[in-house]
Amino acid sequence: MAYSFNFETRWTGGGRRALVRKLKGTVAAAAATALTFSTLPCRAEGLEGLEGPPAPKAFDSRPLFDTPRGDGRRTMGAFPKNLGRNFVGVFSGQNLLPFAVGAAAVTTASAFDYKTRDLLLGACQSCGSTGATAGGSAMVPLVGALFVAGRFSPQGRFRSATYDFAQAMIVNGAYTGILKYSVQRTRPDGSDSLSFPSGHASTAFSLAAVANHHYGWRVGVPAYVLASGIGLSRIEKDKHYLSDVLAGATLGVIVGRTVARLDGERPSKKRQISVGPATDPHGQGVGLNLSASW
Repeated sequence: MAYSFNFETRWTGGGRRALVRKLKGTVAAAAATALTFSTLPCRAEGLEGLEGPPAPKAFDSRPLFDTPRGDGRRTMGAFPKNLGRNFVGVFSGQNLLPFAVGAAAVTTASAFDYKTRDLLLGACQSCGSTGATAGGSAMVPLVGALFVAGRFSPQGRFRSATYDFAQAMIVNGAYTGILKYSVQRTRPDGSDSLSFPSGHASTAFSLAAVANHHYGWRVGVPAYVLASGIGLSRIEKDKHYLSDVLAGATLGVIVGRTVARLDGERPSKKRQISVGPATDPHGQGVGLNLSASW
């Protein structure tokens, strides 16, 4: 079986012209489309939808232990060392003036201890109970929670202040305990011999001093007023004399100011001395190279 195909195409003059016009129109449309898309900016983020959502970042624990630059010595690694520096720093010359003023106030107030007690005792029982809670053991978990929150916060006043709050509470608590067991003054209600100084007042004033250092008088003044109220509430509760409260306030201010000042200092560079072999500029001879940095 045989098949044969015969194609015959006849072109007329009009057909050729119509075909040429159609081809020209197609080419022009394609060129215009190409030019249009070529002027659009290529954006890498346009492909993000094809790549899917980004993978979740792993937990980074470095902010808990390292502090961004510009925050002084406030790092977790230096926390014990800073405590030691602050313990010793309480006896610096910069604290002579507040100590002298506080000592004079305590001495003067001792003459009015019993008059103040008779005036405030039972005047506001709800105030006494509130002050006993606000300046007592309830401050420990509060300061601890602020400290943890500060470790997760970026560099700034809040991070620095919460670090100093924790340092001030520890240093102040240690000195308050030392004085209490050294002086052995009997409380007004006779419950024990730990009246001098007031621990509630020293804690409140140490935190107020730190707040004033970091946030200025707009926060410092209300903080000092609150601390004063806590101190007076201890007299109303018949747990302290006026001189006990003023002694605690003096100690707290000295500790808070010391902690905020010393923790804010930039750490000094380590002094390093290195010795190694060396040659002259031409590569001849052998000698020693001594370098020091500080």
